[in-house]
Amino acid sequence: MIPSHWYNIVPDLPAPPPPPLHPATRRPVGPGDLAPLFPMELIGQEVSGERFVAVPQEVLDVYRLWRPTPLLRARRLEKSLGTPARIYYKYEGGSPAGSHKPNTAVPQAYYNAREGVRKLTTETGAGQWGSALAFACAQFGLECEVWMVRASYDQKPYRRSLMRVYGATVHPSPSTVTKAGARVLADAPGSTGSLGIAISEAVEVAGSGEDVRYALGSVLNHVLLHQTVIGEEALRQLDGETPDVIIGCTGGGSNFAGLVFPFLREKLAGRIDPVIRAVEPAACPSFTRGVYAYDFGDTAGFTPLLKMHTLGHDFVPDPIHAGGLRYHGMSPLLSHMYELGMFEAVSKSQIECFEAGVRFARTEGIVPAPEPTHALAETIAEALRCKESGQAKVILTALCGHGHFDLAAYDRYLAGAMEDFALPQERIDEALARLPG
Repeated sequence: MIPSHWYNIVPDLPAPPPPPLHPATRRPVGPGDLAPLFPMELIGQEVSGERFVAVPQEVLDVYRLWRPTPLLRARRLEKSLGTPARIYYKYEGGSPAGSHKPNTAVPQAYYNAREGVRKLTTETGAGQWGSALAFACAQFGLECEVWMVRASYDQKPYRRSLMRVYGATVHPSPSTVTKAGARVLADAPGSTGSLGIAISEAVEVAGSGEDVRYALGSVLNHVLLHQTVIGEEALRQLDGETPDVIIGCTGGGSNFAGLVFPFLREKLAGRIDPVIRAVEPAACPSFTRGVYAYDFGDTAGFTPLLKMHTLGHDFVPDPIHAGGLRYHGMSPLLSHMYELGMFEAVSKSQIECFEAGVRFARTEGIVPAPEPTHALAETIAEALRCKESGQAKVILTALCGHGHFDLAAYDRYLAGAMEDFALPQERIDEALARLPG
């Protein structure tokens, strides 16, 4: 059964998260400051104090194309590891875009269409979000324009093809279409891009017309809110099983939040007590090596200042294949909760992650996208620790998308041509030195 409401964790937190600040005044932003980018319904959800928000019927009608998604037990993976642990995964790869991203793309397109918006602009890393928004815009008669990070634009040509099939216009980022992109290319003609740069380009164009708005696929509160359909379904589907460990990958944080927020509600109420663990790429480790500070969400400084774990708004990650995790910052809400000690975080190298992805494919039959291989790598490590200790823990993870468009990356791994990028501390320090005062 598809949940009828999204869950907002903010009212249940022991302390409220710090507000976004206006970049000019350094004062908390108000609805009027966000109105050029988002429809009022989404602005209301961004600051809502309600624990539950009703899912509109029009959104539920589209959700029914793929929801509810299955919760599966990875018995063949368990057997290959020789572990007493019981491993469950919530599989979001059956959506039209092949990932969890339509969970928020559909309501965002719906609310914009209802307010008379003609076109949505956005950025995308690996392409899951761009595909999802292109699909969602097609459902509600909106135009869609996407800036895709150059590294992924080159690595994943069929992702951009899928966006075009759904009707979107797709640009590599940085591009010459915008002033923000042109400035980057003038300084670094061979730039592989970043999500921060692509956000700057999409936001710039969103400000060009009264009937053009911007849509974001992660990071913000309303995006995390929409993704809680994942965890709400998983709670019901576990049918009495209580997870001891919950593991999810984190880039901007939407997939992780979507899985864990409903379980955190139960934990805060004293009904369960799982260990919750976020997993990020070692090449872009905002939780584990970033700082908790106010920073821009984009490279050019168009967005409000967000208090988050950040590597610096002009940090450009190495071109790892998990393009959806190449973001310099982390969701402000998740960053606040991490500071409160509500979950743990670890980082993983991409070779270890692809090894986990191949093992999962050969046992469970699903080729994972590079992003959830990070969660799978930690899930396997936890299961092997159970093998050593003899503990029969219940491990829950989110397989947030399939890797059918990522087979070139798997080819590189299988050929031994993939490399791990060692991130020097000097690069982080250099970017952090340019944080806004």
